[in-house]
Amino acid sequence: MPVFEYDPPERFVAGTVGEPGSRTFFLQARTGARLTSVALEKAQVSALAERVGELLDEVVRRSAGQAPVPALPPAGSEDTAPLESPIEEEFRVGTMSLAWDGERDVVVIECFEVSDSDAEPEVPDPSSASNLLRVSLDGAAARAFAARALALVAAGRPPCPFCAGPLDAQGHVCPRANGYRR
Repeated sequence: MPVFEYDPPERFVAGTVGEPGSRTFFLQARTGARLTSVALEKAQVSALAERVGELLDEVVRRSAGQAPVPALPPAGSEDTAPLESPIEEEFRVGTMSLAWDGERDVVVIECFEVSDSDAEPEVPDPSSASNLLRVSLDGAAARAFAARALALVAAGRPPCPFCAGPLDAQGHVCPRANGYRR
């Protein structure tokens, strides 16, 4: 299984290619000239960012504030630059795992390639994946990653005020309108 390991990366971000409504989401890690881009779904980016934030909050809580994890992303840590080129998809992410390595005080994010077993309703087997992206981030970098990823997800199409589904530029057929045009 090829492993793309970044411990730590110089840059680790979530980003998109395309217009809202037809965007492709990527995670991108870079160290020096080595660049890895993996594709994933918007919901996966959102879930990862939320879980990273929750994990860091729990680490701070359990350590009574002694862990080297900031409560907010440090000032100046915002990364608003676009994804780096060339954006060449190494693989599509299926399963992800998230852990706190207490010995090194880092968050470890693992993204496994989607496999045939992921299509089944059973619990996916990460050991059957053929590619893996593993990234280790300190608390400050993990907070900055989560903040950017959440902002990226929120920057999509605005939600319908009635059904919360995404609105296209032309509007949409709202299931809550029950056939009535507002």
